[in-house]
Amino acid sequence: MSDVKVLIIEDHNLTRMGLRAALKADTEIEIVGEAANAKQGLQLLKTLKPDVATIDIGLPDMDGVELTRLFRHFQAENDDNHTKVLMLTMQDSEDTVLAAFAAGADSYCMKDIESENLIKAVKTTANGTSWIDSVIADIVLRQLRQDVDGSSESGKRVVIQGIDPDIEKTIVAYPLTQREKEVLELIVAGCDNAEIAGKLYLTVGTVKTHVRGILSKLCVADRTQAAVRALRAGLVQ
Repeated sequence: MSDVKVLIIEDHNLTRMGLRAALKADTEIEIVGEAANAKQGLQLLKTLKPDVATIDIGLPDMDGVELTRLFRHFQAENDDNHTKVLMLTMQDSEDTVLAAFAAGADSYCMKDIESENLIKAVKTTANGTSWIDSVIADIVLRQLRQDVDGSSESGKRVVIQGIDPDIEKTIVAYPLTQREKEVLELIVAGCDNAEIAGKLYLTVGTVKTHVRGILSKLCVADRTQAAVRALRAGLVQ
C-alpha cells in the first residue's frame, strides 16, 4: 500500500516524540507534520491534507473536539473529506467520547495504546474504517443502540457519522446470509462465540466461520467494529 501520511497534533513534547517514534517504525507511514496547538494544527490540516490526523483533546488553546468540528466545517465547505481524524487522549468519559464522535472524529484511542495497535489504528482509520479502543467501545455501542431505538436522553443524543459510500456498496454487493445476520445480532448483543453457539445450536467452529465471513463482508477487523458498522448501516436493530 502507499504511504499513509500522518499529521500529529499534540502539545506535550514527550508524547509527541513518542507518537512520532512509534509511527515512524512502520515503513508505510510517513509523518508529514506536527503541531503543538490547535491553531497551528488547523492550518496544517488545511494545507498538508494528510490521510490521518492524530488529535489530542487537551490542547492548550482549543480542545481537540472543537478543532475537529472546525476542520470538518472547513472540509464541508471545500467538498473535501480526504483527511480522517483519530482522537488520541487519556479521557474516556462518556461525554468526552460522544462529543468527539459528534464533532466528526473517525476513530478514538487511549494514549496508553500499544505501539503495534497504534499503527493498526492509523492504517485502519486511513482505510475508512473506525478504530474504536476497547476501553470506550461499550460507550459507542450503547449510544448507537439508543440512536436506533430513539431513546437517547435529552442532551446526550448525538449523530454518529454513517458508513462510507464505497463500503455501503460492498455490503450491498455481498449481503449477509440469514445465519450470518443471526450471528451478527448476537455479536451486537455482546455474546461470545460459545454463547452464540449455544443460542443457535451450532458448533463453536461453525460460529467462528460465520464470524470470519461477517468481518470480511463488512470490511472490518474485529467484532467491535462489526457491531458498530452493523448498527450504523441498519443491519440489526
